[in-house]
Amino acid sequence: MTSLAPLIELMSASLWLSLMVFLRVGAAISVMPALGEQMISVRTRLMIALVITVAVTPAVAGHFDLQDPSLPVFLRALATETLSGLFLGIVLRLFVLAIQTAGAIAAQSTSLSQLLGQSGLDPLPALGNILMIAALALLMVTGFHVKVAIFLIISYEILPPLVFPNAADIAEAGSIRVAESFALAFTLAAPFVVLSVLYNLTLGVINKAMPQLMVAFVGAPVITFGAIAFMLVSAPLMLTVWVQALDAFMTAPFQ
Repeated sequence: MTSLAPLIELMSASLWLSLMVFLRVGAAISVMPALGEQMISVRTRLMIALVITVAVTPAVAGHFDLQDPSLPVFLRALATETLSGLFLGIVLRLFVLAIQTAGAIAAQSTSLSQLLGQSGLDPLPALGNILMIAALALLMVTGFHVKVAIFLIISYEILPPLVFPNAADIAEAGSIRVAESFALAFTLAAPFVVLSVLYNLTLGVINKAMPQLMVAFVGAPVITFGAIAFMLVSAPLMLTVWVQALDAFMTAPFQ
């Protein structure tokens, strides 16, 4: 029994460390795109968080100066690591909001929906929903789970464990990320905005030249078909730019 004491102590320390890491990983996964979607069951998300915890723990062990297991230490870790994980997951979720906003802008510019979508079960315009589902599928195809593990490992250099995040730094970083998210959304939707301007200018010229022509009956099918055709052509480029922006952020976050 004495010979097993070091092994038991080592296992206890490893489990205590894994619990600290799990608090941050679990909070991040709960709001993260693709892995934390509401369509995925809670049990599946829990298993994903556990698997990523196993992968991340050995790489971040050097960042911890763990005390002996106790309730005060656990409560402090529960507060600090959960806040850090939620912040990390939310900043990645902003990229999904960017692609949704881009779809909403594109749909509004081409008169296919209202800017804020509908208030029913499907709150997104059709273009936004297509882009979001395609973006999430592309994320998983390109190995998003590996990128998440690397991103969480890097996060321990930015947000030290068992330390409350600085509120001023979090607010500044959050505001910058929100601004960059809207900038990315408008960049992705810019071709549709340009198409809408050209369409309306052309429609105005035709209406001025031929007042007797009901341009609305001619223009509505044209802009609808044009928007769908333009989405078919531009969606691959939009998704490529979006994935590259997400990869660049996850490789060097907050820089």
